[in-house]
Amino acid sequence: MRKLANAINKELRKLRTERCRFQQGDFELKNAVTNISHDLRTPLTAICRYLELSEQEEKSESVNRYIEIIKERVDILKQLSEELFRYSVIISTKDNITKEQVIINTVLEESIAAFYTVLTERNIVPEIQISEAKVVRMLDRSALSRVFSNLISNVIKYSDGDLKIILSENGKIEFSNMASGLDEIQVGRLFDGFYTVEAARKSTGLGLTISKTLVEQMKGTISAHTKTTD
Repeated sequence: MRKLANAINKELRKLRTERCRFQQGDFELKNAVTNISHDLRTPLTAICRYLELSEQEEKSESVNRYIEIIKERVDILKQLSEELFRYSVIISTKDNITKEQVIINTVLEESIAAFYTVLTERNIVPEIQISEAKVVRMLDRSALSRVFSNLISNVIKYSDGDLKIILSENGKIEFSNMASGLDEIQVGRLFDGFYTVEAARKSTGLGLTISKTLVEQMKGTISAHTKTTD
């Protein structure tokens, strides 16, 4: 028994050591992400300013065309750096979730309404089924709103033109859409950090990762899966 106890204690010490190494590595990763996002944002701000100044100067048609291309690329970089910055903030302040009584129906309706113009432009007419009864939970309202926004943005990227949103009385929320460009393996990796598919090269792949992180911080669960249709 003594030998067994010693063996167990030895394994426990190994586990504690590995856990400390993992936590240290996680801390270093968070710092690296934060620093990278900051290092990207600062020069991009300066570039944008110089581009604004260049627009005031007389230029040839070809130079104007080059500047427009540069502006387009800079805008993409700004979007990516902002997403990276938001991710760095979320993973470094995971204990700052402020819970209050939130009516999920209201937050979901507001999130859908905010994307009305974009959905219309993409000819996506959402089928919405929201419980008539108020679904109230202790959540962070801002975090929940961001989760919904990220999910709807993801639908806009991948949907074949449809979107179904269901909020059940028990609090379960479902977003579903046809996405012929995604296979089962890709869907299974949608919540992996920095994972993107061919159709979303202008994305860091952090939108759904942020959603998953926020949901888990609010003690919820989120997942994606495929469903065969007849």
